[in-house]
Order: sequence, then C-alpha cells, then structure tokens
Amino acid sequence: MIKRTSKKYIEKILAENKEWKVLDIGCGYSANKYASTICDVQDLSNFYKDKKFIKLEDKKLPFKDNEFDFVIASHVMEHVQDIDYFIKELERISKKGYIEVPTKLEDNLVFENEKDHLWHIEYDDIKSCLLISKKIQILKPILTVSTIQKMRKYFKNSLVFELYWENKIDYNFVKEIDVQDNDLNLTTLLRKFISKKIRK
Repeated sequence: MIKRTSKKYIEKILAENKEWKVLDIGCGYSANKYASTICDVQDLSNFYKDKKFIKLEDKKLPFKDNEFDFVIASHVMEHVQDIDYFIKELERISKKGYIEVPTKLEDNLVFENEKDHLWHIEYDDIKSCLLISKKIQILKPILTVSTIQKMRKYFKNSLVFELYWENKIDYNFVKEIDVQDNDLNLTTLLRKFISKKIRK
C-alpha cells in the first residue's frame, strides 16, 4: 500500500514513536532529525557524529531484513540506476516508510536535475501506485535547487509527491512521453509574456 501524505504528518508520526529505529537513506547533509541511522554514498561520518552512519558501497543495502521500523527515501529514487531493485530493498529492510520525489514539472525546471536524474516518478491516485518512466527533459531548466526549495513553500503539491508506504510499494513502469517538438522553452515563453505586457 502506498498513498499520498505530507512531510508534516510523517514528522508527527515519528515524534510520537521516538523509540523506532529510523533510517534516512541518501539524505546528504539534511537527515531527518528522528533518524537513528544515516546511509549515503558519501562518507558523512564526521558530519553525523551523534548518529549511526553507514556508507553505501553496493547496490544491496547493508542492513538485515526488517531491521528498521521506518525508512525515509527523500529525493533518492530518481537517482537510482536499478530502481526496481531499490524498491525491493526498501521493502526488505522495513515494513513502512516515506518517499518524496519531484514531479515532472520540478524535475524539468531545475538545472542540477538535468543530468543527475534518471527517472520520472508520478503517483496514480486511482490505482494507488507509482508510475515510473525514463526521464526526458521537456523544458530547458531555469532554476537552481535552492530556488526550487523556496518555491516548494508555496507550490509544494505541484513540485513534489509526498508518499507513505506500508508493507508493499506498488509501482508500474510506463512508456515515457514522446516529445516530438521541443517548443516548451520557458525563456522564450517568458520573453513573449514580457513583450505582451510591455505592449499593453
């Protein structure tokens, strides 16, 4: 089962269950405050001196089956080469968790995402599952990560999917969009908008 949630609601659950073993995977320097274990491809052991830090060296997550009560994977899935394997690994090491991924819109707006992200991940509200497709750059990016993070305060539902899963992460691979004419250049659209405003 996977469904929409909010980071605020997840924080409330974690605050009420401080005894839980919580893993935050791929979080870089911004681990969840309730995480007892941090796992990342970078060696951040000096940064997380007050928590258990494990460096990820292999595709297989270095944890036992059901080792954690809760696992957080925020802005990680879109980077993972073998996403099918990664999902199965999340299900193996925990029975519930939180996933956050960018929408196609955010993914296309941000410079840093152009080369770093491999997948578009959407959420199907009818079938309650993830829809995964290979990433295609539709728009020319115009924003930095720091700018998009500020924008999330006002446009969160348009920019990220916040998802809670329990027991199983349902997902399907879907065919990517066929982009034949890449005329969605935001800079050009912005110029046209400004030009129209000036003429008025």
